[in-house]
Amino acid sequence: MPRRIEIVNPLNQPEWDNLLKTYKNSNFFHTTAWAKILHESYGYEPAYISIMDGPDLLALIPLMNLRSILTGRRGVSLPFTDCCDPFIKDGVKLEEVIENLLDYGKRTKWRYLELRTAYPLPASIKASAIFYGHHLNISGSENEIIAGFRDSTRRNIKKAEKEGVVVTIDGSVDSLQEFYRLNCMTRRDHGLPCQPYGFFKNVYSHIIAKDFGMVALAAKDGRIVAGALFLHFGDIVIYKYGASDRKYLHLRGNNLIFWKAIQYYRELGYKRLDFGRTEAENSGLLQFKRGWGATEYSINYCKYDFRQKDFVMEQSKVRGWYNHIFRQMPIPLLKFTGSMLYRHVG
Repeated sequence: MPRRIEIVNPLNQPEWDNLLKTYKNSNFFHTTAWAKILHESYGYEPAYISIMDGPDLLALIPLMNLRSILTGRRGVSLPFTDCCDPFIKDGVKLEEVIENLLDYGKRTKWRYLELRTAYPLPASIKASAIFYGHHLNISGSENEIIAGFRDSTRRNIKKAEKEGVVVTIDGSVDSLQEFYRLNCMTRRDHGLPCQPYGFFKNVYSHIIAKDFGMVALAAKDGRIVAGALFLHFGDIVIYKYGASDRKYLHLRGNNLIFWKAIQYYRELGYKRLDFGRTEAENSGLLQFKRGWGATEYSINYCKYDFRQKDFVMEQSKVRGWYNHIFRQMPIPLLKFTGSMLYRHVG
């Protein structure tokens, strides 16, 4: 019996998250909650692809259909997601899975197929961009975890404590709103538009309110100086977003946030903390993440152009003139710009 492709929409599958727990490498980005957020925030259409060989499931690839007047029609696994590995049966090769995806993409009339995976790529598949990922084993004792930190990381944690920085872990709407305020400041500092607040409202409804995530805020004398948003599913925690008030970076609030998050999740029985993706040229962030003794790995972004019939390189992400303009914009205008642009660039 020839292989066939079946399309699954997890939003219509009540047992989807229970199914995920049977896959050892599943994480929050594979869940129904993340699919709902992408669908409700940006209008993306879930089309999770199952590759079947008779009754046997060979591979399952979470994917969204995107339609945009700016970026065309494309399949992305998954938008605004650091890394989204497919589930592949032992003995099945990644290039076989991608070959089936390309056949489907031709029939669907995609302009591009985009994949974001930590799977090692065969020689026949070129990465369009390569990022770093880091994950930390948090299943040991606190002393064992601390022993893996760099001396500078331990000093920065102690400095934050000495400065009187206090970290709260919260699941309230107020905490998410405070994080969003700080996040908008950070986006402007980086010369980027703000993400739509509607996206974060959906984060609250489908993640925090359902106990799939939490907000950690660092404060000095009652003033919020840093924050982070963490997601969790199974036994894996993902650091998704961080934000800081640049005037208070010297207090090392981010270091204390990560240490308190590690302690919090370790006590709850989680096994791994994933630090998210990092650009190769972002030396400061790489230094921060490497300071925790985490395992470093590559995340491959692959972009297939159906017109060129080949994998293509991404355009350079080096900051340009537009970043300077965004840094000068008032935050309300950056919010409006983000609400117009982000759905096109997922």
